[in-house]
Amino acid sequence: MKVFGSSGTRGVVGEEFTPEFVSRVAAAAAATWDAERVALGRDTRTSGRTFADAAAAGVTAAGVDVERLGVVPTPSLVRYCEVEAVPGVMITASHNPPEFNGVKLVGDDGIELPVNRLEVVEDRLLAEEPTTVSWDRMGDSRRVPDANDEYVAEMLEAIDRDAVAAADLTVALDPGHGAGALTSPEFFRELGCDVVTVNAQPDGHFPGRDPEPVEANLDDLGRLVRAADADVGIAHDGDADRAIFFDEAGEYVEGDASLAALAARDLGEGDTTVAAVNVSQRLVDVCEAAGANLELTPIGSTNIITRIKELWREGESVPVAGEGNGGVFFPDYRLVRDGAFIAAKFLELLAERGATVSEIVAPYEDYTNVRENLSYDSDDQLDAMLEAAEAYADAADAEPDTKDGYRLDYGDAWVLVRPSGTEPKVRVYAESADPERATSLARDVRETLEAAKADAAT
Repeated sequence: MKVFGSSGTRGVVGEEFTPEFVSRVAAAAAATWDAERVALGRDTRTSGRTFADAAAAGVTAAGVDVERLGVVPTPSLVRYCEVEAVPGVMITASHNPPEFNGVKLVGDDGIELPVNRLEVVEDRLLAEEPTTVSWDRMGDSRRVPDANDEYVAEMLEAIDRDAVAAADLTVALDPGHGAGALTSPEFFRELGCDVVTVNAQPDGHFPGRDPEPVEANLDDLGRLVRAADADVGIAHDGDADRAIFFDEAGEYVEGDASLAALAARDLGEGDTTVAAVNVSQRLVDVCEAAGANLELTPIGSTNIITRIKELWREGESVPVAGEGNGGVFFPDYRLVRDGAFIAAKFLELLAERGATVSEIVAPYEDYTNVRENLSYDSDDQLDAMLEAAEAYADAADAEPDTKDGYRLDYGDAWVLVRPSGTEPKVRVYAESADPERATSLARDVRETLEAAKADAAT
């Protein structure tokens, strides 16, 4: 695909990402769907209203009515699509910086479009097929004010509220000024938790931190956990489809460790879980212990969703899936990454075990992960770095997995290099039980790519 990446389509506002482009994407989707109505939501980004207006114009111009949900987490829009049996358009760039925005497309089954259906929309978009109907067939627009209330109410019914409330937990929450600021504080209070917050004012400038919930952006949450003597810290990204945790001492918990803990709780013999090619050995260990199968896909929610649906058609049980970035699926509830629901399942785990966060994740703390991001300014630089990555993989003493970039497994460690599907960056991941080994592997690959990039710039 040329337009849709690993999780929708995104770009820098005013450059490749314009109102005209968004209108065309929405119109192509509406013309492809056999639907009379389309749901439309957005996150808190300052450009969100403009792009939501553009998407609404594209949809109504294609002769389809628009139901405008306003600012909602992506899982809130997804829930609305499933319940109302309508497809949806979500204006969000998820974890990307504030200068970005994007579009996610959701089917009338309440599931983000899989790869094959995105390709149909993309083909129509790139072919520039007409989508505008005559003046007397254009769609209408109406506002839906209560989508978030219904989203929270449904989640409350799906979580063991009594167990969580009995655990008497104090939750430190950082929604990162994103859409989760409108739903997660209320949700965790309704679960019976004491909730303290930071960066909980919806603000598309993201003044407190960048939307991506990585350790470098979450110092405020660590301090809040310690100051409030909280039992757990929870952070979301811009559209609240991810949850990252801090332990009771205010220490960052690797997303791979929390994924492993959640998977260990739900996976049984004969089950299957789905993860991306940057999967941690932690999840591999959990699957081996449970007698469960592990399926790997290219990185990104779209690819994981596509594979889960294929496994369902084959009669496989997939109780949990996801990536180590805080994006976990519980498909038996809904096939969506939902930051609030992920966090609530983690609270259930704390309540059931009567344990602290550090105790819960302790079995999965024996690995060190290193992640490097290398930006590029031109296609020539990108091509040079990928050519260098291929040469590095060919020369390595390991068989490369080329499902998504180049992954090299050495037995005691692995390293992966791949271009980002959402940003102009090449990402390098490394993991080992030996911190120095992981750091050395990542550094070696990074230096190789940096040299290739420098040569391409001269």
